[in-house]
Amino acid sequence: MANLKRINSAGVGVALDKAQHYRLLNEPMHAESICLDVLEVEPDNQRALVMLILSLTDQFPNRLYDALQRAKGLLPQLLSEYDRVYYEGIVHERWANVQFERGSALTSVPEWLGKAMRCYELAEKLTDGKNPDPILRWNTCARLSEKMSLNEPVSESVIRDIQGEFGPDV
Repeated sequence: MANLKRINSAGVGVALDKAQHYRLLNEPMHAESICLDVLEVEPDNQRALVMLILSLTDQFPNRLYDALQRAKGLLPQLLSEYDRVYYEGIVHERWANVQFERGSALTSVPEWLGKAMRCYELAEKLTDGKNPDPILRWNTCARLSEKMSLNEPVSESVIRDIQGEFGPDV
C-alpha cells in the first residue's frame, strides 16, 4: 500500500463537509476515507468520529459484520454519554433495518430493534426533553416493529446486554 498523505489541520472543516457530501451522494466509502484522514490529524474530533460511525452504518448492506464491529468499536471514543448511547441506538437500528430488508435474519430483528429502542430511551433521559431525536428514532423502530407484526417483548438477554454496557439503571 502506498504511503498515505496527511491533510493539513487547517483543512479539517472542509474535509468533514466533503465527507458529509459523500454520505449524501451515497458514497460512504469515500466519506469513511475522509474521516480516517481527519482522525489522523485530530484523533478526538467528535464530528469525524460520528460521521465515521454513520459512514460505516451506511455500508451495512455490503460489508455487514466488519462494518458493524468497526462502528461499535468507535462508540467508546465519543466523549458525550448522550452521543455514545444515541449513536449506539443508530448502529442497532440500522443493523436491524438491513437484516429486515434482506429477510435473512428476521428472528434477530426484534432483538436489534429492542436494543436500539432501549438506547433511545436512555438518550431521551439525557436530553431533558430538549432534543426530539431519540423520540423520533424510537418511534421509527416502533413502526418497523409494528410493520413486522413484532409485538413480542424485548428479551431478557437484550436487557442484560444493554445493562452490561450502560449500567443497571437502564
